[in-house]
Amino acid sequence: MTGRDEWRTGVGAKWAAEWRRTDRSFTGLTEELLRKALSIPVHNVLDIGCGAGEISLALARSNQQASVTGIDVSADLIEVARARGGNLHNLEFVTGDAQEWSAEGQKADLLISRHGTMFFDDPVAAFSNLRGEAFSHARLIFSCFRERRYNDWATEFAELAPQEGEPVEEAPGPFAFGREERIHNVLSDAGWGDIHCEPIDYAYVAGAGSEAVEDAKAYLLAIGPAAAAAAKLAGSARDRFESGMEALLRKRCDHDIVAFEAAAWIVTARPI
Repeated sequence: MTGRDEWRTGVGAKWAAEWRRTDRSFTGLTEELLRKALSIPVHNVLDIGCGAGEISLALARSNQQASVTGIDVSADLIEVARARGGNLHNLEFVTGDAQEWSAEGQKADLLISRHGTMFFDDPVAAFSNLRGEAFSHARLIFSCFRERRYNDWATEFAELAPQEGEPVEEAPGPFAFGREERIHNVLSDAGWGDIHCEPIDYAYVAGAGSEAVEDAKAYLLAIGPAAAAAAKLAGSARDRFESGMEALLRKRCDHDIVAFEAAAWIVTARPI
């Protein structure tokens, strides 16, 4: 479980340090998400859980007549985003919780998120609040991982470490919206309709370059399920985990790229 308190502290700081490799890992998904977002005219954009700002930056650069606001609970990530987008006049980054935040009357006609909604502590309350921040004609577009079993980057590392019971799939975290049925239920309860979930498969690039395996290992030991599993181990158990991890990464390495299959939804909806 990874909720907003974790993002405000250690988790957010780690992701801020790893933003370059994180953006790389999501490249295939980002392209699909932006393709949908850029296909419609927009004037006011809200990027939910914007992280280090890649989606906000792309939308602000592509449509300089639009006003783009990125919001994230992590001050560390917002600091990185501001440094990256400081030269764009139509872009603002705000530290805040989308579950409670208000633009004070400046409603959005596009609400977008790349994997930021999965960490809501109370998703119905969060999407209800966002519904209040949207024009009646607005569109919601967000991505989230599909179920764990379809995501090799998560399942393969889980086999290397002792398990502490079955994971709670719908707790705040990567697989909170893995099931299409839950997405529909949450959004419907929060006042959204015309809900569509499009499955997207893409390559989750964990490492690249002449030292791709080492690159991937450093990245995956910094953030994500493998990092969480490794943090609970010490001594010989930690050594065995890292040895198994390195062997797995070598099997996944092809032409200076270490990649895993990843499965996501791109969800679209409109206010009711």
